[in-house]
Amino acid sequence: MKLPLVEDTVEFGRKIGALLTAGDLVLLAGPLGAGKTVLVRGIAEGLGVMGRVSSPTFVIERVHKPGPDGRGVQLVHVDAYRLIGHIEEVDDLDLDTDLTDAAVVIEWGEGLAEQLSTDYLLIRLERHPDDTRTAHLEPHGSWKSRL
Repeated sequence: MKLPLVEDTVEFGRKIGALLTAGDLVLLAGPLGAGKTVLVRGIAEGLGVMGRVSSPTFVIERVHKPGPDGRGVQLVHVDAYRLIGHIEEVDDLDLDTDLTDAAVVIEWGEGLAEQLSTDYLLIRLERHPDDTRTAHLEPHGSWKSRL
């Protein structure tokens, strides 16, 4: 899917967020500047959660509670960039517990977070020289029948 503008990335995220329920896992892959956090902003809007979405690189994880007009599902937003190569630190976050009552979106999660569930959506974001993006969806498990 082509994402020529930032607004297109946000809108694509809104559509993904509208699909999410508690227990869903979404992994985001792509280089720095590919638009992962922008996509999460759209996902948060689609879920109707509260709080400003920003990269949790230094705090690792942010929890966004359902908003009054939201869908009642909280969003756990994780940036695993600093955890690459440290699988035990992913375990320390207790994300498997979060998956019981939240939608979990993990930036840089590929290769680290697949152990959390066999049902997950991997979204690869590619940034092109003209500053446009392309999203490639790779559904796993039950996600194959949801898209």
